[in-house]
Amino acid sequence: MTRLTTILFFTVVVAQVAGLLAFTGVREAALARGREVVLQTVPVDPRSLLQGDYAILDYEIARLPGHLAETPVGDDVGVVVYVGLREHRDVWYANGYFVHEVPSRVDLYIRGVIDGPDHLDFGIGTFFVPEGTGGTIERADDVKVVAVLDRNGRAVIKQLLVDGQPFEP
Repeated sequence: MTRLTTILFFTVVVAQVAGLLAFTGVREAALARGREVVLQTVPVDPRSLLQGDYAILDYEIARLPGHLAETPVGDDVGVVVYVGLREHRDVWYANGYFVHEVPSRVDLYIRGVIDGPDHLDFGIGTFFVPEGTGGTIERADDVKVVAVLDRNGRAVIKQLLVDGQPFEP
């Protein structure tokens, strides 16, 4: 290897490691300093040959309300929508949908991106589980996600609650 090739190789390696550390650091910071919320889900249990068992989690708050869904925004994939949250009996529900920015009166919100007609993606739609345990989630009567929100409304899954109990395969 020439000197230039060696330098380029190590630069690429260092950049990849730095990227992974930054990604992990952002998630860990959210878990350590973020605000915890419990969100109601509607799970589906697919299986991927390459990725193993996982649950696709669809959230009640992911459906755009009629006043937004019926506008051009409702079909505009990639548009950021903030969902204001309010707590009721230990579960957080939508308390307003705001396009592009959050009003100052809203204390807690989750950031979503329109990913299809009338639907938001919060970046927490997949939960990987040990092989053979995904059916437990699929058969459950009630599945909730304990998520942590950072100050920008980005969410990280902390725990899955299946029929009121922490999911422990």
